[in-house]
Amino acid sequence: MYYLRPKFADDHSVGLVSMKATAETLPETVAAEKGWVAVFADLCKARLTTLVLLTTLVGFYLGWRGPMNYLLMFNALFGTALVASGASALNQLLEREHDAKMRRTKTRPLPSGRLQPTTVMVFGGVCACAGLLWLALAVNLTTSVIGAVSLVSYLFIYTPLKRVTWLNTAVGAVPGALPPLMGWTAARGELNREGWVLFAILAFWQLPHFFAIAWMYREEYAKAGFVMLPNIDPDGHRTARQALSHTLLLLPVSLCPFVFQMTGKFYLAGALVLGFAFLWFAIQFSRDLTVARARQLFFFSILYLPLLLTALVLDKLK
Repeated sequence: MYYLRPKFADDHSVGLVSMKATAETLPETVAAEKGWVAVFADLCKARLTTLVLLTTLVGFYLGWRGPMNYLLMFNALFGTALVASGASALNQLLEREHDAKMRRTKTRPLPSGRLQPTTVMVFGGVCACAGLLWLALAVNLTTSVIGAVSLVSYLFIYTPLKRVTWLNTAVGAVPGALPPLMGWTAARGELNREGWVLFAILAFWQLPHFFAIAWMYREEYAKAGFVMLPNIDPDGHRTARQALSHTLLLLPVSLCPFVFQMTGKFYLAGALVLGFAFLWFAIQFSRDLTVARARQLFFFSILYLPLLLTALVLDKLK
C-alpha cells in the first residue's frame, strides 16, 4: 500500500517529485519551525497516504454495485488511512539513520530531532493496529488481511531488502499495488480477477516510475547505504531495460479492464494513448540515460496514473 518510492522516493511510488523538490530546497530553519500538524503530516507521509486513499477509493467505486454505500466507503478509507499512516511512521523509525544521510529526507521528524523514536514507535504501532482492527470490524476480514499483508511486507521484507539487493524493487511493488485491491474487496467482499487487474496495473506502473527516480538520485542512495539497481549498474543499461520492459508489460495489462468488461471503449482509447505515450518516454530514457530523460519519464508516470484512474471511473460498466 506504500507506493514504491525509494527514499520516494518512498516515499515508493501514487505517489511525488514536487514533495521531494520541496524537501530538497526547504531551509532547515524553516523545517525546524514546523507546527505539530505539519510534523505529523511528514511522519504519515501525507501526500503518499493521499495517493494510497485515491487508489483505494477507485478500487471501491469500481467494485461496488448498486446505490453507493457511503458509510462502508468511509470505513474502508478511514481504516486504510490508519494502516498507511502507521506504516509510514514505522518505516521512518526503521530507516531514521539512513534518512539522516540524504538531503531530501534529513529534515523528517526523526533525523531532525523533532520527534523521538519512542513517540514514533507508539504512534505508528497504534495507528497500524487500529487500522487493521477497524477494517476487520467495520469493513470485512478479507480487506483487513490484505492490509496486514501490505503492512508486514512493506516493513519487514521490502524495507530491510533495500540494504541487501536491488530486487527490493520488485518486492516493494507488492505492498504498493495492494490499495486498489483493498478497495475492491471492501466493496465486493471477495477476491476475483477484476480486483487482481487493478493490483497488476499499480504493480507494473511503479517500476518505471521507480527506476526513473533511482537513476536521478543514485548517488544519494549509494551514500545512504541503499542497494538500488543504478548503483550496481553504472552504465545504466540494465536500469533502462527494466524501465522499458515493465512499461511495455503495463500496456497490455492496462487493457484488461476493457477485456473483462469493467469499462467501455472510452477507457480503451485512453489506455492505449496513455500506454503508448508512457512507452515513448521509456524508450527515450533507454536511448539517452540522462537525468533530464529520467525526469521526463518520472513526470509522465505521475501524470499517467491519475489520468488512467480517471478513465476507469468515468467509463465504468459494472
